[in-house]
Amino acid sequence: MLIVLSPAKSLDLDTPPTTKHSTTPDLIEHSRELIDVLRAYSPAQVGQLMAISDQLATLNVTRYASWSADHADARQAVMAFDGDVYTGLDARRLTPRQLDYVQAHVRILSGLYGVLRPLDRMHPYRLEMGTRLANARGKDLYAFWGELVTRKLNETIAANGDKALVNLASEEYFKAVKPKLLDVPVITPVFEDWKGGKYKIISFYAKRARGMMARYAAVKGIRDPHKLKHFDVDGYAFDEAVSSEREWVFRRRIAA
Repeated sequence: MLIVLSPAKSLDLDTPPTTKHSTTPDLIEHSRELIDVLRAYSPAQVGQLMAISDQLATLNVTRYASWSADHADARQAVMAFDGDVYTGLDARRLTPRQLDYVQAHVRILSGLYGVLRPLDRMHPYRLEMGTRLANARGKDLYAFWGELVTRKLNETIAANGDKALVNLASEEYFKAVKPKLLDVPVITPVFEDWKGGKYKIISFYAKRARGMMARYAAVKGIRDPHKLKHFDVDGYAFDEAVSSEREWVFRRRIAA
């Protein structure tokens, strides 16, 4: 199986990586095109485009200016992203064998890089997939990436002999994938917590659970997606009664 994750807005550029192994993003020439577009924007324009503060806009304009296709000294994606998903994944405490698993069976969808392997080197950036960045291919990043992301996923699926794609990405990022063009079915785990007298998706917990499920797969070395139904980290349990063939619901009554 192949797992897809979203990236994170926050980055950890200080904690040393726990592995020296790294690779170069496959779609880096397309990333260069986006950088060329972004370099034409002023800090004020970037701030308006991305709805971010002046300080963050200035930081990212500086990053675009210094971005280079040479990624020899850049940090691996899974060692750089620092949001809730990556707290759950906790890549720095994975063994070398488990890191090999995520490198082979996990892909990170990215507004700038399209698709990243976990150990692909990347420069710090801010470019969410939903950003309406007009470019030569269309009005936004979905138009820019077109079928490229899906094709790259299909290449990996074919190379691995995967039988399913497990969607642990957010809706914003998975919209960059065209499920009808995928060579395998899509399974989407959903994580719900009990609150206010009913089960509901609580964003913080759901994001972290996505990372925890990817970690669970790596620790167990799972190739058959149906084995994910045994996921029981932090009190979650598969609820067959409310699940469907392609949407698997995991619930818990009390947050761990």
